Amino acid sequence: MLTLAHFGDGGPGPWILLFPVIWALAIGGGIALLRRTVWRGGRRGPWRPPAAEDNSPLTLLGRRFAAGEIDEDEYWRRLSVLDEQFGRKGGAA
Repeated sequence: MLTLAHFGDGGPGPWILLFPVIWALAIGGGIALLRRTVWRGGRRGPWRPPAAEDNSPLTLLGRRFAAGEIDEDEYWRRLSVLDEQFGRKGGAA
């Protein structure tokens, strides 16, 4: 009677199944890691902020200030107005 890989004749026996299982776990773990980090399918990735923040007035104001389109005084004036509308209202609670 022949057993798995001729175990009785000095072959590797059932241990030969260990290496394909290890490879399957390594490949499956790599794919799972890539799906959770890189392949996000249009969702938020580690290098890209969420889409809702991209179009917020505070973010756009910050970008305009960073690009030099508005000066510091105008930035602070507009920020105070936006902070009243979108940020904290009133003083410390």
